[in-house]
Amino acid sequence: MNQDIAILRDLANQYMQIAYGPDQENVWELHASVNDLCPQRPIVLISELPWHELNIDGFLTLRCQDPELAQTEDYLRKTIFQHKYFPGDMMVKPYCPVDKVIHTTGIGVEVKEETVSTDKNNGVVSHRYENQFHSMEDVEKLHNQVITYDREESLRRYEKVAEAIGDILPVKLIGSATGYGLGHIAWDIISTYMSVNDLLYALMDEPEMMHALVGKLTDIFLDTIRQYEELNLLDPDNPYCHSSSAASRDLLKTSIDYRHVKAKNVWGRGLAQILATVSPDMHEEFEIQYAMRAMESFGLVYYGCCEPLDNKIDIVKKIPNLRKISITPWADINRSAEAIGKDYVISAKPNPANLPYAASNPELIRREIRALIDACRKNNTPCEILLKDISTSNYNLENLIVWNRIAKEEAGAV
Repeated sequence: MNQDIAILRDLANQYMQIAYGPDQENVWELHASVNDLCPQRPIVLISELPWHELNIDGFLTLRCQDPELAQTEDYLRKTIFQHKYFPGDMMVKPYCPVDKVIHTTGIGVEVKEETVSTDKNNGVVSHRYENQFHSMEDVEKLHNQVITYDREESLRRYEKVAEAIGDILPVKLIGSATGYGLGHIAWDIISTYMSVNDLLYALMDEPEMMHALVGKLTDIFLDTIRQYEELNLLDPDNPYCHSSSAASRDLLKTSIDYRHVKAKNVWGRGLAQILATVSPDMHEEFEIQYAMRAMESFGLVYYGCCEPLDNKIDIVKKIPNLRKISITPWADINRSAEAIGKDYVISAKPNPANLPYAASNPELIRREIRALIDACRKNNTPCEILLKDISTSNYNLENLIVWNRIAKEEAGAV
């Protein structure tokens, strides 16, 4: 244990130098300027990384024997590593986070699937799902989950980390941000219960059942948020919402009771990736009306993920409290920026499939990023450049280093 603590204290000192260093002095304001629609410049973010490919010098190798302290070690190491090699405009929390221990029950149906991987070290795998929904009777199996907060265990873990490094770096017990896992992602959930083909055919063949299914999952989501509010499990200070920047002065204008943080104090998250190929009318019928209900109580809303929304901006705008729209690599950035204008933020997603070529073909990266930024500047659209869903860097850290440098240059940061 003494060796574990020595490891953490060394990392905490390195982390503290970053968190309280000169490049973090104005980074929150930079992010907030974008999210509050008065951007200083585009911001650059890199997330969802293939960490198993990046341990070039052994720095990412965990050395703590205690599994709980190893979790903190993992967070510190990855943050320090990214800040050194490909930081973009990352915000580094001025504290070491310890997650509240939250338990959830099921909702009545379990995913049944088979997976296939091409790289045993990569968590990105192919899935084949078994259809769990064939009738209205199957929908009736769904029920609200029960959320419980294990306060005693949470405090024990907090005190363990605080005792080890609290005199070097502040330690904070944190709740949940409404990112992917706590967002209104009904259709992503349904796709894991049905499979893609069965889901899309059912939209045409069994529309009544599909409306009942998404409606029930929306009810479950709203009840989950209610429980998170009652148990004070939402975190208004998290700098990110599903990899995207969450800093906002507008959001801070809402009154916050830190003993009972409400949905109005945090970002809401919505998406429907599996509806990428359906028409705008069908997308509105089966998703937007439910997203409108789900997002009504949130302070600000970030909508979309990998689904192209360039021909659906008009219906997305109907979502209450909307502030940011995801524009995937498979959407037309010019059409998107023209439709969005200066009223919302674009979270522009460069194609992660181009990353493995960054070092050998840097102009490919420069053209792509420049096109995204030029379209937003032409239409006065605030934007963040968010590289995510990175399944591989081709086991070459230099690709991330080059991508980071080019993106910062194009954003006007250097």
